[in-house]
This record gives sequence, structure tokens and C-alpha cells, in this order.
Amino acid sequence: MLLGVVALVFIVAGFSPASFAEQSKRLGAWEVHYNAFNSTLLRAEMASQYGLSRSETLATLNISVLNANLPNKPAQQVEVSGYVMNPLSQQTRLEFKEVIEGDAVYYLTQTRFTNLETLRFFITIKQGNESHELRFHKEFWAN
Repeated sequence: MLLGVVALVFIVAGFSPASFAEQSKRLGAWEVHYNAFNSTLLRAEMASQYGLSRSETLATLNISVLNANLPNKPAQQVEVSGYVMNPLSQQTRLEFKEVIEGDAVYYLTQTRFTNLETLRFFITIKQGNESHELRFHKEFWAN
């Protein structure tokens, strides 16, 4: 199952696994996989399929949440919300789109950046009474 979700992330990103920089973090019972990349790395047909845009200064964020405590780590439907902060501490709210394909569930959003800008992401993941925050930063550059 995990390989299926990771494979879908490769497909959405539209580039080879060798160049893929996916990260994951254990948050409670969840294994959260996340990837932030320049939207120009998306193939045009993939961007169109998922209702995403492509631009030199547009970042795409992909998140999938797996239940780390169960065999085969099944994908989880969760509530995902959050914001991104630029180096001037300006915040932009992120609007996530849920994508379900077979057993895979992932959440996509996009945000603007300026060349060589490091963005800090603050993502809240909720399911029932369980809630965790994923925090990470990523430097982006225009292609």
C-alpha cells in the first residue's frame, strides 16, 4: 500500500523517482508523507487532470497520511488545513484539495513564492479527536 501511495506521488509530481525529494514524519499514529516542489515540474496533462496550475513562481504541496499502526499502512481521509509563511512573516492560508484514487488519498495545494525564497509551512491534520501539526520549510527558486 505504501508503495502505491509513493508511486502516486511520483505520478502527481510528474518526474522520476530518482529526482523525487519526498519526506515523511511520524505524527502520533500517522505516517505523514509530504512533498513541496515547483509547479513547473508537473507535466501539463497531470496539472490539468488535478486542476493545478504551472508557473515558475508557484509551488505545489502534496500530503498523504497513512495509519502507521496497521498492516499495509492504509491511507487515511483526514482534514488538512494550514498556512505558509514567507521570510517577512506574511502568512497565506492554504486551501487543500482531497484526491482519492483507489486506495490512495492525498491532499494538494499551491502557493506563490519569489525566487530563492524559503517558505515555512504549518499544516494541521485532524481526524476525529486526533490532531497534529506538521511544520517544515523549503527553499524555492524560479525555473
